Amino acid sequence: MAKSIPTQRLILLRAMLLRLFSGYLLMAFFLFAPAGTLAFWEAWLYLGVLLLPITVFGFILLIKAPHVLEARMRMQERDPQQKRAIAILSLILLMILIIPGFDQRYGWSDVPAGVVIAADVLILLGYLIFVLTVRENQFASRVVEVQQEQVVISTDPYAFVRHPMYLGFSLIFVMTPLALGSYWALIPAVFFPVALGARIANEEALLLHSLSGYEEYIRKVKYRLIPFIW
Repeated sequence: MAKSIPTQRLILLRAMLLRLFSGYLLMAFFLFAPAGTLAFWEAWLYLGVLLLPITVFGFILLIKAPHVLEARMRMQERDPQQKRAIAILSLILLMILIIPGFDQRYGWSDVPAGVVIAADVLILLGYLIFVLTVRENQFASRVVEVQQEQVVISTDPYAFVRHPMYLGFSLIFVMTPLALGSYWALIPAVFFPVALGARIANEEALLLHSLSGYEEYIRKVKYRLIPFIW
């Protein structure tokens, strides 16, 4: 017997809360354990700026578009190239989060508070790009795939770059080192969009092969990730 809509949402709510709670704890560990202290105001601000909007948006999707939330929570890639790209991106992200803690402990960097706050504002901008992307494209998923009835989206953020969600993620994680008060963490951070480029190349090959109208779209929107650059 098929599950009722309330039952489906309850199951999705439990999965979302588990994902959020475990994500909060893991990120807090990566930030505060290397620092050896909880007196790390940049990390507390960063957690609030990054995780509170994610939580609010998750509940909005649960109420208004649970199928989109379910798609966003799928994480099991099947393509070997995508698995390698995700492994590289995960390693880069781990370094981006861990290095600022050691930086805080040993005083390697002296990032002004104004720069930290400006970076947090840009992180919010990156998350806004992500929200606008999901609002415009309900086929957006963590897993590279072409879904049934999927169509090419070419409006709003997709009118400027072909992968606006990745643009939002790049802005978030390139700005993360400064938001956490570390210049040294910028070294791995600059490789984040580079690694995304490998994922994008593989994803576009799939879309060109499987999604009707995508070839016409790439002729119309020339930039993949960064407007006027690439």
